[in-house]
Amino acid sequence: MAHIRRKIFEALDQSPRIAGWLLLQIKNLYAIESQLRTSRAGPRLRQAIRSGQSRIIFQRLHRALVRLKKSRRILPQSAMGKAIDYALGQWSGLDAWLEDGRVEIDNNRVENSIRPTAIGKKNWLFIGGAAAGESSAILYTVIEACRRAAIDPFAYLRDVFTRLPSMTNRQIASITPANWAKTRRAAVQPLAA
Repeated sequence: MAHIRRKIFEALDQSPRIAGWLLLQIKNLYAIESQLRTSRAGPRLRQAIRSGQSRIIFQRLHRALVRLKKSRRILPQSAMGKAIDYALGQWSGLDAWLEDGRVEIDNNRVENSIRPTAIGKKNWLFIGGAAAGESSAILYTVIEACRRAAIDPFAYLRDVFTRLPSMTNRQIASITPANWAKTRRAAVQPLAA
């Protein structure tokens, strides 16, 4: 949905009335999502509220896009024409967030977390062969998992690389970033008491 919103926004100067109305509908969808995040709604509540409030707006938005496409008032190669085509081309997969309360309205969080990798990939073109690329992907995944668990990636990797050679396969699960963070927090709590 974020990409659709951006493409419609890019057509705002060309078609202010149409783009403004479409953006208002998308803004209403995001306002509902913001309220759900603020209230820390669980998946069931999110799905129920989306079914009752967001679905109507979402369907209205779709009908408007289809009507605009069929009206032929908008040139296909114009910014608004391209935005409409893009939106309708993506539409079949967009309703997943309405059906499942665990799904977000867009993938901005994922894109933001992989942005450093996407920005740096040109700098790392000469990192090595195919195996080096796979190793880099694994390392970036571990670092992002550390950031999500609110732990220092350097401290985590230093500890894991120190302990890993003497660990058995059964112990490996205890050093995933999430489990490592839980162990660290549990160790700090008795000291604080």
